[in-house]
Amino acid sequence: MSDQAQIQTVKYRVLGRLGREVSEIGFGAWAIGSNWGPQSDQDSVKALHRALDLGCNFIDTARTHGDSRSERVIAEVVKHRPKGSVYVATKVPSVLLGDWPPGPYDTIEERYPDAHLRAQVEKSLRDLQTDCLDLIQAHTWSRAWNCNATVFEVLRNPRRQGKVKGIGISAPEHDQTAVIDLMREGCVDTVQLIYNTFSQEAQEELFADALKYRVGVIVRVAFDESSLNGKLTESTQFAEGDIRASYFAGHRLQRTVRRVEAIRRVIAGSESNMATAALKFALKLAAGILASEQMIG
Repeated sequence: MSDQAQIQTVKYRVLGRLGREVSEIGFGAWAIGSNWGPQSDQDSVKALHRALDLGCNFIDTARTHGDSRSERVIAEVVKHRPKGSVYVATKVPSVLLGDWPPGPYDTIEERYPDAHLRAQVEKSLRDLQTDCLDLIQAHTWSRAWNCNATVFEVLRNPRRQGKVKGIGISAPEHDQTAVIDLMREGCVDTVQLIYNTFSQEAQEELFADALKYRVGVIVRVAFDESSLNGKLTESTQFAEGDIRASYFAGHRLQRTVRRVEAIRRVIAGSESNMATAALKFALKLAAGILASEQMIG
């Protein structure tokens, strides 16, 4: 298939009430920052340009991805593109004083102090080489903070100043429905959550509420940290510093590979490529609930 033909197949969706049309498959930029084994910035730049050339216009990153290395690499790519043609979402981290994600005994004042939030926004503006962030997301959350969501009050100040366009949240992996109250109260424009063949919790309530309150949805971990691309084996060894070494620790790798192989057998008659099947799952099932008003990245 030619590049032009591939570009023509890219589909776009409106990102909730933010009104921005973005590619339904985005570029997750964690690996170009850190924690996924060796990665050269040169290769990262090539990969980003390739994705953008094929029609992708949405990139998701975070300041914790290599101590903003990911943001800096993205900036080097985006500066060569027409202004406003690429939508970049980043995340402000909580202060790392305890567990990740934070527990119910961690206070919002300790993990997201006002001065820290303001400083992180300014650093993202600097590292992304922009005067306005498309989307800033709280990188983690605790349900215990729902009654005191001061984070979003603080982030509304740079939005009023024209430094931020949208405010979102990345749902904690162990308690994704914790963000539903924030959606209902109008605190956030977007939510980022885990949704894949193995993790379908969002179908129960979250997707429907996102549609009702016009909150954009960004799906992460569509490949279950790479297992659903079908390339892992029970003997796969991960490089030093690769987060998957801990994610698939113990017997989890073997159990996961066997589950993936079971899926491969079930879909063999309709889809031979596991990575394609994983993306189709996220896009098709979520789209059935979200109609055309949301975005899957």
